[in-house]
Amino acid sequence: MILPTVSTTLESALTLTGASGILGPTWLTIAIPLLGAGFLLVAGKKADSWGHYLAIATSTASFVIALIAFVKMLGLPAHDRLVEQVLYSWIPAGELSVNFALRVDPLSITFLMLVTFVGTLIHIYSVGYMKHDEARRRFFAYLNLFVAAMLMLVLGNSYLVLFMGWEGVGLASYLLISFWNHIPAYASAGKKAFIMNRVGDMGMLLAMMVMFSAFGTVTFTGLNENIGTASTATATLIGVFLLVAACGKSAQFPLQAWLGDAMAGPTPVSALIHAATMVTAGVYLMVRSGAVYAVSSTAQLLVAVIGAITLTFGAIVGAAKDDMKKVLAASTMSQIGYMMLAAGLGPVGAGFAIFHLVTHGFFKANMFLGAGSVMHAMNDEVDMRGFGGLRRYMPITWITFLCGYLAIIGFPFLSGYFSKDKIIEAAFTGMGWQPWVFGCLTLGVAGLTAFYMSRLYFMIFHGSERFEKEGANAHHPHEGSASMWVPQAILALGSLGLGFVLNQVGFLSWLEVAIGHSEHGEPVLPVPVITGATLALVALGAFVAWRMYAARPVPEAAPVGSALTRAARADLYQDAFNEAVFMKPGQAITATVNAVDTYVVDGAVEGVASASQAGGRLLARLQNGYARSYASYMLLGVVGALIIALVAWI
Repeated sequence: MILPTVSTTLESALTLTGASGILGPTWLTIAIPLLGAGFLLVAGKKADSWGHYLAIATSTASFVIALIAFVKMLGLPAHDRLVEQVLYSWIPAGELSVNFALRVDPLSITFLMLVTFVGTLIHIYSVGYMKHDEARRRFFAYLNLFVAAMLMLVLGNSYLVLFMGWEGVGLASYLLISFWNHIPAYASAGKKAFIMNRVGDMGMLLAMMVMFSAFGTVTFTGLNENIGTASTATATLIGVFLLVAACGKSAQFPLQAWLGDAMAGPTPVSALIHAATMVTAGVYLMVRSGAVYAVSSTAQLLVAVIGAITLTFGAIVGAAKDDMKKVLAASTMSQIGYMMLAAGLGPVGAGFAIFHLVTHGFFKANMFLGAGSVMHAMNDEVDMRGFGGLRRYMPITWITFLCGYLAIIGFPFLSGYFSKDKIIEAAFTGMGWQPWVFGCLTLGVAGLTAFYMSRLYFMIFHGSERFEKEGANAHHPHEGSASMWVPQAILALGSLGLGFVLNQVGFLSWLEVAIGHSEHGEPVLPVPVITGATLALVALGAFVAWRMYAARPVPEAAPVGSALTRAARADLYQDAFNEAVFMKPGQAITATVNAVDTYVVDGAVEGVASASQAGGRLLARLQNGYARSYASYMLLGVVGALIIALVAWI
């Protein structure tokens, strides 16, 4: 009876009219890539030659459906741009009744467009990048699964539906990061990401428990309607638990250690995780839960503090790494820190966070795919000290990477200039110590970002050539196939102009239905002063990097450096801290529990068994089959009974 009910519900979903008509086939954006993933996983080797085309087709179909829904929503009045659609009754369990339902509003549509568009370009790029991999079909199945899970995450109308996508993203990331798991280090990297994300997931589960206990619901609408009646302590508790979940998924302090190791996966995976899917999920969660943080100023401030710590942490680490993918990973950590800081500044900051998330999705995917092209051309080498002068051999990658690099440092009138610089202005808004601390921090990190991204760019594409051209270790750099450079070119165009376009069409006003409206406060410093200081620090950071890594020879071996440099190369000792504080004590506790289980619990059970066996052997000896023995036992029994009776009588 369940399947007919679901079928009837889906049929009615396809025939919705009016404002709800935008939801018609939106559920297919999840279903199509999910079915594609399932088919590719069970299709067998016969699909190896064409499976990647099926994966691209399913991702493209999701983008087309998302685009249609987006266009329909643009034609609606603002007050009609929030629609929910129940697909079927999922958990009718007493007081807990949860429907599997979708919520389409400007925020979810924005993510829908970003994930499907950038995800499709990454699928296309992967055709060339994974061309010679024997397990390419399985790789594309995992990509489809990743896209489907992320779409479920952003389209769910409740925290429980979101949590299904949340866990799906975690599973897909594990499968993709450890895709080449025949290499032990890569398998460990996937396991590390999986475990650290499970720590964050406990925060999500606890937040839902508190929601249900306080309000009897876990839907976004139910929470938004009831959170105003909750105590500050309840709102703070929910906000903190949600922040823990976001820290795990978005690699924010203190759950950020997995992100650098996640570079073990194929480069298209890095682009997908860092640009359009996994790490953006935490920002989405914070913005979607804005009503909670509006009630609890403590939880809201904590979000901003975590973002501030992480954006600084990532920038320092990125400035010292020689592995180009790990530089980009640290950059992602820092940029997501900017977004988290903005999300902790209220509705205006939340709008800027999503603005920067969208532009970052383009220029970061662009640079990761550029890094993949460099690896493809340099025998999978990632050490920038072995590059230099690649612009002569890879002009397309050089130009497209340049577009992403200029966008992320905030070059005037490119995407980052319109998104990241707005976060810096918002950070200077407020009262007391916060605008000065947050503002100056974001300003300083903008200069540091320009330094380490310029360092990355110059060490790869400029300066003298530091790679061998002959011999066993010779490199012959060249451009990849069209399937690789065309997606880079498209993303480069977005890196250049998307920020300007979104600024002109009123992107923040578009989001107001979902995140609320807030008047822009006045920064504690004039906006022209903030803008001028930002550009000056960006120019200074780029100039210092040019002097160190383009105007003079780059040493092939990394200098010893200062104590801070050495710490940054070791990820500020985050792994050492986790091992000392969590892993080794955990191993000690596990060893103790194992010893107690082995020698006490199992020992007691085995002791009883041994005693029973010994008793059985003793009794077996008594049953020897001789009549004289049995007669003597009877005699002993009678004598014993008489003695007992005599003692009792006396």
